[in-house]
Amino acid sequence: MKNIAIPFCFCIFFIFISFHPVGVIDYRINKIVIDPGHGGKDPGTHGVISKEKDVALKISMELARIIKDNMPDVEVICTRQDDSFPELHERADVANQKDADLFISIHANWISNPNIHGTETYVMGLHKSEANLKVAQRENAVILDEEGGATDYDGFDPNSPESYILFSLYQSAFQQNSLRLADKIEDQFQNRVGRRSRGVKSAGFLVLWRTSMPSVLVEVGYLSNPKEERELNDPLNQVYIASGIYRAFRDYKSEIESMN
Repeated sequence: MKNIAIPFCFCIFFIFISFHPVGVIDYRINKIVIDPGHGGKDPGTHGVISKEKDVALKISMELARIIKDNMPDVEVICTRQDDSFPELHERADVANQKDADLFISIHANWISNPNIHGTETYVMGLHKSEANLKVAQRENAVILDEEGGATDYDGFDPNSPESYILFSLYQSAFQQNSLRLADKIEDQFQNRVGRRSRGVKSAGFLVLWRTSMPSVLVEVGYLSNPKEERELNDPLNQVYIASGIYRAFRDYKSEIESMN
C-alpha cells in the first residue's frame, strides 16, 4: 500500500503544479523614467532663440503629464522638473534605484548645416557613422562640467574616439526592446506627428550605457534649423511631439505585456 501511495502523491503534485502559475512571470511596465537632457549650468546646444535644456524640459513635462492623465497606473519619474543639473550618472542611477521598466531621455540636436532637420531616436551601441559619433560626443561632453569629471566614468574621455571602443565590451541585454520602442517613436513622428524622421540610430551615450532597462535617447529636432527651432518652441508642437512619444510608449507597453 505504501508503494502505491508515494507515486500517487507525486502524480497529484505534478498535476497541481502544471495548472498552478508557479514560475510564470507576468511582466508589466508600471514605471517609466523621463530624462530632460542637460539643465542648469549645462544649456546643451542652442539655436537663435532657444536652448536645448529648455526645449527638452518643456517636451518632457508634457510627456509626463500626458502619461499621468491617460495611464494613472503607470508611475512617472522625471530626473529633473526644473532648471537643475543632474549629472549623467545620477540620471541613470535614478532609473536603476527606482527599478524602472523604461528610460526615455529627451534632447534637441544641432549641426553646422542649417538645412538639415528631423528627428532621430538612439539606442545604446557603437556608432556606425561619423555623424552619430559627433552627436554622442556632444551629449557626453557634459561630464567635463561635472564635479567628478571623467573619474566617475572610469576615465572615459568623451572627445576621444578611442574611448568609444570600450562600449563594444558592453552588449545590452535590453537592445531588442530598446529598438522596439525606438522604431515606434520614429514611426509616430513620421506618420502621426508630421515630422521628418531621420530614423533609428545607435551610438555610445553614457546615460544609456548606465541604465539597466530598455532605454532610448530622442533627438526631437535640430535647433540649428531656423524653421524647426521655431516649431520646437511652439507650445502646440511640443504637445504633438510629446503625444507621439506617448503613443509609442502606449503601443510598446501593450505589445510587451501581451507577450505574457
